[in-house]
Formats: sequence, C-alpha cells, structure tokens
Amino acid sequence: MRRLLFLNGIKAFEAAARTGSFAAAGLELSVSAAAVSRMVHLLEERLGVALFERKANKLVLTQAGRAYQGGLTPIFDALASLTAQVTAPSSVRVLTIGVGHTFAMRWLIPRLSEFRSEEPDIEVRFTTGGAEVPFGEDWSCGIKLGTGDWPGLVAEPLFAGDLTPVCVPRLATGLKRPADLKGPGLIRVTHSPEDWPIWLKAANLTRINARGPEFQFYGQALQAAADGLGIAMGIRPYIDDDLAAGRLVAPFDLSVPKGMRWYLLYRSFQTEQRDFAAFRRWIMRAASEPAARPARRIGRAAPRN
Repeated sequence: MRRLLFLNGIKAFEAAARTGSFAAAGLELSVSAAAVSRMVHLLEERLGVALFERKANKLVLTQAGRAYQGGLTPIFDALASLTAQVTAPSSVRVLTIGVGHTFAMRWLIPRLSEFRSEEPDIEVRFTTGGAEVPFGEDWSCGIKLGTGDWPGLVAEPLFAGDLTPVCVPRLATGLKRPADLKGPGLIRVTHSPEDWPIWLKAANLTRINARGPEFQFYGQALQAAADGLGIAMGIRPYIDDDLAAGRLVAPFDLSVPKGMRWYLLYRSFQTEQRDFAAFRRWIMRAASEPAARPARRIGRAAPRN
C-alpha cells in the first residue's frame, strides 16, 4: 500500500523550496503566503523533521529539506510532463529542444530532415537554449556546451569542442605555417575570448594576440570568415559542413581541445517518453558519425622556429 503524506503540504513545501519564499510559492499555487507557511508547518509536524530554518526575510533549507526538495522537484516535473502527454491530442506529438542559435543553424537544422524522415509525426520546436539559459521546465531536452556539470540533469556527451582556425581558401594560400598568422586578421568571439590564446599557446605562438574584428557569437564570426574578412577560430561541430563543402578550409592540422564538450541534457524520466527516446537515438547516432573530411587543407601546424 503506497503511503503518501499530506500532498498539499508536500506541494507547498516543494514550491517554497524551489522559489525561495512562501510568498512566491503562494503566487504559484494561488493561495496566500500564510497558507503556504501553515501547510509546510503541518508537513514538518507530520514528518517529525524541520525542513526550513526560518530567518528574517528569507528561508534556508535544512539538510533534510535539501534532500527532500532534491527528490521532489524531479517527481513534480515528471508528473507535469506526464499530464501534458496524456491530455495532449493523440495527433499532436511535440518535441521542444532548448538549443543555442548557432548550434541550431550550423548543425542541427541542416540534419533535421533526416530525423523527420524517420519520425514524420513528431513536431520539433526550438527554444532559446544558450550556455547561460537555465534548463526550461517545458523542454524535452537541451543541447549545451560545457563541462558536463548540470545538477539534476542527465548529460550525455555529443561532440568534443575542438578548436582550429578556418578561413576562405584565398586567405589560406598565404598561411604556410602558424607563425604566418597576424593578430589584426584574427576574428574574435566576445563570449569565448580564451579560444585564440588556447590554440596559439598549443602552437607555441604566445607572442601573437588576436586583435581582429569581434563578434558576439560563433555563427557571426564564422560567417565573417566565409566572407573573407579574416581568420576565425572554428569549433566543432560548427565548421564541419563548411569544411566539407570547401566554403572554409583549415590551414593547419593542429586541432586543440577547448576543454568543454557538447552535451544532450534531459531529465531522467524523459527516457520513458517515446518522442524524446526517438530523438535521443537519432542525435546520438548522428553525432557519432565521423566529421566529413575537409575539401581542402593547406599547410600543417608546426612550432615556430
């Protein structure tokens, strides 16, 4: 016999723990802050443990409270997802993916027809999911670049974030060795200022500083490189298709790990949902395929003499 203690109190506690206050929980549950406080107090009495330390103007979870909330939030997320799945019209199958604009444009969308051919009844929706965006409650999954540390989420690696300079073939003819690079011609990405220093250090070129045009996102920098504005630091898998098509070339053989990987993120209960399971199988297979060899490579990396 399943024993469930005071569901209203459990719901009130989870909301207060997640939002950080009785008032915010009350707004979410459409009750007063005082009502939330009373329900949490009754829950604590029934459990026989304190869940919050009540301090002036803030709530602090006890050790028991942290453990309880850590288990409850995924359960409520799963319940909300299951409810949405059961109540949705049988003809509507929606997969919501939190993904950054550049990843979507440069890798996922060009391959999406392959997934649609396998699963034509699943409607794929994209929502903003860059590195700084928290995992959304309505997401089926997310794709992010990082170190794999996202508490409460399963993180499965897709790609290594390897770095290598790229440019149009015309500019590559003048790059016989890494020492031929000039700082003013090196295109930069605002949110990844470490990329050029990482690669230049690996090439033993610490005296060269990237001082070229700066763009906010990788996609903008790579488009500038494709337009012949300079040499951009390419990162997998953003550059795979351009290299294969010859729109860009990698002048040197030196590829350096960024220290991060691309991950597929999801809540553990999502594996039971058929639409996400189908997408997961497809993207893991697509990510495991070798990157197409570039149409043209000129020169090779060598330490500076």
